[in-house]
Amino acid sequence: MTTRRRFTADFKAKVALEALRGDKTIQEIASRHKVHPNQNLPSGLTRR
Repeated sequence: MTTRRRFTADFKAKVALEALRGDKTIQEIASRHKVHPNQNLPSGLTRR
């Protein structure tokens, strides 16, 4: 069985800031950081 990944506050902040900038799609951000698209954005942000 695989272990769950734990993300640091710095990592979460970096991903959130990248998402808020809006120059990349959610899919691009998720792929770059190797996370599922539903994990990397808080609800309420628009998807491009």
